[in-house]
Amino acid sequence: MDLSNLKPAKGSTKTSKRIGRGQGSGKGGTSTKGNKGAQARAGYSRKPAFEGGQMPLIRRIPKFGFTNFNRVEYSGINVDTLQKLAEEKNLTAIDIKTLIDNGLASKNDRIKILGRGELKLKLDVTAHAFSATAIKIIEAQGGTATKI
Repeated sequence: MDLSNLKPAKGSTKTSKRIGRGQGSGKGGTSTKGNKGAQARAGYSRKPAFEGGQMPLIRRIPKFGFTNFNRVEYSGINVDTLQKLAEEKNLTAIDIKTLIDNGLASKNDRIKILGRGELKLKLDVTAHAFSATAIKIIEAQGGTATKI
């Protein structure tokens, strides 16, 4: 076997249907598109949700609820994560820049400190928001929780 006698596996390829090449071909005239109507004409494209004229599923299912555009999304960081970060980097104060630099938040995030875990170090933490439990844990160790 060499490159000169390579060919596709039997049945893996099909020849394309040559339409619109005269009446003798059996596929001339209307070019397999039927008579008249939008689908027979040039430039037709069916809408993604079109279901043959019946009311599409998208329009049959009711809408409900609403999105509050005033909602402020916070990226939550737990106290145990702060503990781990402070031990690894030997920190006494943690602010937003520190969290961004260590990959715990992105620059556009609003950060909320949450109260899961323990804190064994005295830390001065600066963030956009704190949960009540987190403030209690931070201040129990003699640290401060400063809101921006």
